[in-house]
Amino acid sequence: MVTPRYLKPGDTVAIVAPARKVSPSEMEPAIRLLKSWGLQVITGQHLFGACNQYSGTDEERASDLQMMLDDPGVSAIFAARGGYGTVRIIDQLDFTAFCRRPKWIVGFSDVTVMHAHIHSQFGIETLHAAMPFTFPKDGLENATTLSLKKALFGESLEYKLPTSEFSKAGNCEGILIGGNLSILYAINGTSSDIATNGKVLFIEDLDEYLYHIDRMMLNLKRTGMLSGLAGMIIGGMSKMNDNTIPFGKTAEEIIREAIAEYSFPVYFGFPAGHCDDNRALIMGRKISLAVTVAETRMVFMASESESGIKNLLRRILKPALIFLAFLIIIYLLYCFLLPTFQ
Repeated sequence: MVTPRYLKPGDTVAIVAPARKVSPSEMEPAIRLLKSWGLQVITGQHLFGACNQYSGTDEERASDLQMMLDDPGVSAIFAARGGYGTVRIIDQLDFTAFCRRPKWIVGFSDVTVMHAHIHSQFGIETLHAAMPFTFPKDGLENATTLSLKKALFGESLEYKLPTSEFSKAGNCEGILIGGNLSILYAINGTSSDIATNGKVLFIEDLDEYLYHIDRMMLNLKRTGMLSGLAGMIIGGMSKMNDNTIPFGKTAEEIIREAIAEYSFPVYFGFPAGHCDDNRALIMGRKISLAVTVAETRMVFMASESESGIKNLLRRILKPALIFLAFLIIIYLLYCFLLPTFQ
């Protein structure tokens, strides 16, 4: 996997709306907070446009996103909000310049289309994290935005959380993938679909009927997306709906039943998704997951590019240090023996 360059003060980030429309007042707190991090903020031409529920036509939304993908001066692209619409434009986008100069794509919910497509097609890491629409309205930092800041600026990212009753104990390592369950279900079998074997799958969802959750989980199971997992993380299952005749199970119970036959570790209740506490997740990054009865620890490991640099330095520095030690020994011997021959 390829890691985009981490941000530093003075970098430029962009906000575009690939799905639902937003207003200037909804974006202002996030823009203010991003600027407080020392970042320059630019916006898409159609960020405040409108075409029914979208921020513009498919062509306008794709044009804004394409401009930011191509702009070498932009270091990260934030989706303004979720809703629905990114899947309508994903096939119009040209990722050639983006692959030459990767940058962070930030968002969740509908942005799962981007996370999955970029992971599957290009092997570049992305950020499942808060969007400007969901930033604190007071413009102040909280646990959600602090985790996003750490991820963007390259600080180590680790979470320690109490283990919920539905969780399944165990340890694993694997590349983190996933996002919104409904979106994963919608792109199953398309060019944006993700291979899951040996990976850790994260899922979350909002405002779905419980029988929809059951149907989607059965789809993941029947298509083999669950059988080869290294582990699984369940985020927020928020504001679920039921029929007049109750389905009879919660979303968590439905998921637990669908994965009961598998032995991989599972953590239920991770603070990410459509919830106030929405911690940043680096999609495409290898993690270690340790689920115990009392506590669960998730650590994002060094990226492949970071590991490569460290290994290169190790290969260079180790021989250099050995040679330097050899020279010091020779010098000390020379200083010790020189008086003997005088």
